[in-house]
Amino acid sequence: MHSFLRQPRHILITLAVRTRMEQKRLKNISDTYFQESWELYESAFPIEERRSLEKQRIVMKEAIYHFDTLIEEELMIGFLLWWDLKTYRYIDHFAISTQQRNKGFGKLFLETFRDLNDKPILLEVELPNSDINERRIKFYERAGFKLNQHYYTVPPSQENQPPLELMLMSYPNHLTKKDVEQFTKISHPVIFNDLVQPH
Repeated sequence: MHSFLRQPRHILITLAVRTRMEQKRLKNISDTYFQESWELYESAFPIEERRSLEKQRIVMKEAIYHFDTLIEEELMIGFLLWWDLKTYRYIDHFAISTQQRNKGFGKLFLETFRDLNDKPILLEVELPNSDINERRIKFYERAGFKLNQHYYTVPPSQENQPPLELMLMSYPNHLTKKDVEQFTKISHPVIFNDLVQPH
C-alpha cells in the first residue's frame, strides 16, 4: 500500500499566488462556520444520505471523526467530513459551496487530504446512472481514486428508508471483494452510528 510520512494536520495551503486557505476542524455545532457548512450539507446531499442535526452533534464528539472546513479570508469554501479508522481513512461527505465551484478548490482540498495521509482512503459514490454521477466519478478518478465494481450497500442515515446501493472508490489501489466485506463488517457499525452513543 502507498504510505506517506506526514500525518493530517491543520494546514495553510497556497494556491499559486491568488489565494490563501486554512483547513479548520470543527468539534461542535456551535463552532464558527458550522451553520454555513450545515446549510451546504443539507443542500448538497439527499435526505437519505444525511444525518439529522442531533446525530451530527453526537458524532462530532467522536475523536476519530473530523468535520474539516476550508476557509479563505474568513469565507467558508467547503467541507470534508471523514473518519480516521484503524485501516482506512473514510470520506463521509465532501462538498464545495455553489459560489466557489469550478475554481479548483475541490481538487486542491481533496488532493491535499490525499497527500497528507498514511492510510488508504475510501469514499462512496452513487451509481453512474446519470451525467452528474458520472462526472463525480470522473472527478475522483482524476485525483487517483479507483472505482470498485463489487456490490455494496449502506444503511440510510434516516429511519424508515431502504438501504442505499452505492459504489466504493479507493486510493491508491482497487479493493478486493474481501476488502469490501471486511470494511462493511468492521467499519459500518462505527460510521453509521450503531456504536455512537450520546455523551
